[in-house]
Amino acid sequence: MEGSGVIDLSQLYENKSVFGFFAEMLSYPEVEAMNPSQIEEIISPEDPAYHYVSTFLEEIKHYEIDKLQELYVETFDFNENAALYMTYFKFKDGKERGQMLAKLKVLYEMFGLAMPDEELSDYLPLICEFLYEVDWQGDPRATESFNMLFAVLEDGTYHLLKTLEKMNSPYFSLVKGLRETFKACVLREALG
Repeated sequence: MEGSGVIDLSQLYENKSVFGFFAEMLSYPEVEAMNPSQIEEIISPEDPAYHYVSTFLEEIKHYEIDKLQELYVETFDFNENAALYMTYFKFKDGKERGQMLAKLKVLYEMFGLAMPDEELSDYLPLICEFLYEVDWQGDPRATESFNMLFAVLEDGTYHLLKTLEKMNSPYFSLVKGLRETFKACVLREALG
């Protein structure tokens, strides 16, 4: 996202279902969630993420569910450089990370999403789920709050993407598609 920008809340709202899709695809794979034929119901061919998501689905379509689950665990659980925790890359386990996790938790609760006890607030599928589930329309706190959230996403997914690229992982295309979706939600004037 080259620099920081201002989130276009109406564009973000239009992409709610896309973020729901990313929440599912970035979660531990389940049989019922893996239905590539539904892609065009969620992401149109004109969408900036479409090509990347199609590439991801093409790359994983021959995986049996147990092999896909194994790939997921090897990629995200056994490689700290590919963690799905968006503040980990910048802060590791420092005090600043704890403060950011607390800010994210407050953000979720402010917009009505109860945090699962077993999950950290910077978990990428949870962030995508939050963007899918909550209604921020008309809330004066939304712009500032979502700018902070997108800064976390931008930084965390940048590092994640670089690692996935080095690993030659199919998940590279999925994360690239997610990043293209954020870019579509930033006001054009803000990008300069």
